Amino acid sequence: MRTLTAILTLFAAVLGFAAEPVWLTDLDAAKAQGLKENKPVLVDFTGSDWCPPCKALHKNVFESAEFAAVADKYVLVELDYPKSKPQAPELKAKNAALSKQFGVTGFPTVLLIDAKSGDVFGKTVGFGGQTAKEYLDKLASFKNTPEGKAAFAQEQKAAADRTAKSRVLGQKINAAIADKDFKSAEAALEEMFADVTGTRKAVLPFNKARILIMIDPTAKEQALKYIDEALAITGGDETLSKPFKAFREKIVSGEAGGAPKGAAPKAPTDAKKGA
Repeated sequence: MRTLTAILTLFAAVLGFAAEPVWLTDLDAAKAQGLKENKPVLVDFTGSDWCPPCKALHKNVFESAEFAAVADKYVLVELDYPKSKPQAPELKAKNAALSKQFGVTGFPTVLLIDAKSGDVFGKTVGFGGQTAKEYLDKLASFKNTPEGKAAFAQEQKAAADRTAKSRVLGQKINAAIADKDFKSAEAALEEMFADVTGTRKAVLPFNKARILIMIDPTAKEQALKYIDEALAITGGDETLSKPFKAFREKIVSGEAGGAPKGAAPKAPTDAKKGA
């Protein structure tokens, strides 16, 4: 009986080891494998030794039991962009070309690619602390079908349109700050955050407070009202409210004020970026 138990234990350990996801580092080899096995390719563009969201994505998702259970549905590729970790010059050059080819502007970026056509049919940028299930459900929502690819293309176009619109509004806000025209800046902010929902909406009144103090350092009372509005929207989220509370203290102490160069707030995005 002891011998049988030992054998079963060893067998289970071997199975567990075999089930560990394998990450390739060559996209061409991965596409060839995907074509042979009829699987899509999951590509992780990461900064393994410097990017906190990249590290969090690996720890919370890619090293999870939930991911191990579904990893076999994909051929996995990790394209690394380290800052201090040694990397062969040819690999570094090849990865740089791939980031340019796929328009990667932030880390981590995860793509789902049709192994046969090379078309991208799914994309996530950044990592905002989702659970493994939430992140994997998002990946699973992308479909490698004509309809799925069309929906993805439409989604990407809408995102590009939002980015372009936000860039224009950011320029308007900078101009309004330079002209000390808070009403114009406020109107542009309202338009910029019109589609933002949930606790992320707290950034709107926070930016109103920040810009108001830049334009008029004496308007403390109204700025504090905006900050308190922002704090109320966070619903007690300590991570989100921490910078708001810190800025509130600066307003009270009189440390806040003055308009630094490039004062316009960052446009709201669909995901947090690591770079």
